[in-house]
Amino acid sequence: MELLRALYAAFNARDVDAVIAALQPDVDWPNAWEGGRLHGRDAVRDYWARQFAEIDPHVEPRAFTTTEDGRVAVEVHQVVRSPAGEVLADGTVTHVYTLRGGLVERMDVVH
Repeated sequence: MELLRALYAAFNARDVDAVIAALQPDVDWPNAWEGGRLHGRDAVRDYWARQFAEIDPHVEPRAFTTTEDGRVAVEVHQVVRSPAGEVLADGTVTHVYTLRGGLVERMDVVH
């Protein structure tokens, strides 16, 4: 849970290098903004670069639970703003993480 708390803090601070370092090299990540899935650290880094140029997401973890299959589900309050500061989305989503070797192997978004 502390790993994930640190990742959210790093993401919100736009410390992409810190987040990328906590991902498996072959991470499987959702492209929740454009659709589909991304594979590998470089693909996730490029995705966030595109995303941050167009929108300003901020995510705050609210609750952590462990699923029956050992994954970690995080209830997240998410606010997405335009570059001008206009609120585009404000709501709660659930991020589900699969961890391997102390790093994130996969992340899924459940609405």
